[in-house]
Amino acid sequence: MKADAQIKEDVAVELAWDPAVDSGRVGVAVKDGVVTVSGTLPTYMQKWAVERAVRRVAGVRGIALDLEVSLAPGHKRNDTELAQAAIQSLGWHTFVPPGSVRVEVEDGWVTLSGEVEWLYQSRAAERAVEPLAGVRGVTNEITVRTSADSQRIRDQIMAAFTRHAHREASRISIEVDGGIVTLKGRVDSLAEHDAAIGTATAAPGVSKVVDRLGVGA
Repeated sequence: MKADAQIKEDVAVELAWDPAVDSGRVGVAVKDGVVTVSGTLPTYMQKWAVERAVRRVAGVRGIALDLEVSLAPGHKRNDTELAQAAIQSLGWHTFVPPGSVRVEVEDGWVTLSGEVEWLYQSRAAERAVEPLAGVRGVTNEITVRTSADSQRIRDQIMAAFTRHAHREASRISIEVDGGIVTLKGRVDSLAEHDAAIGTATAAPGVSKVVDRLGVGA
């Protein structure tokens, strides 16, 4: 098991290595493998980039984001401009069904609502607006329609775990209630954790994935 001091050093190096991150604005603390990153960043995408960078580091068991977005002058937009840009971005995204997502903006915070057929479409809508100038945060309230039965969803996810050769498949339990999937158990790394969540998210009929996976021994 990697020591906290080594994880902290590795995270700091990874943040400095990533060109999308202004590492001088980010503080790092580690306790029992859980990394807390703090600071103030000029764009929402830098916050996203920080999280991605930390997740790449071996030994990280969890992440706490204590990051505030304070927009740089060149990135500020009024709410009307931002709402128009978000609607246009959603309209150009091939994964987002036309007219399925509504947009509300308040003080740079974007709230998405509506209904789609697949969970990946909801995620795609969120990803479409995150990079826009003026965004301080995103709340995703998009619902996913589901008509598949619980046992079928569970069987499909388990088959996908086997097909994708997930080493941790035997250590993950899958509970399904309607379209809500809960994953429990332990995996060895954040990469395996993210792969398991991604597999469950892609299953037909899944409206939500509840993450109760532990990382590490």
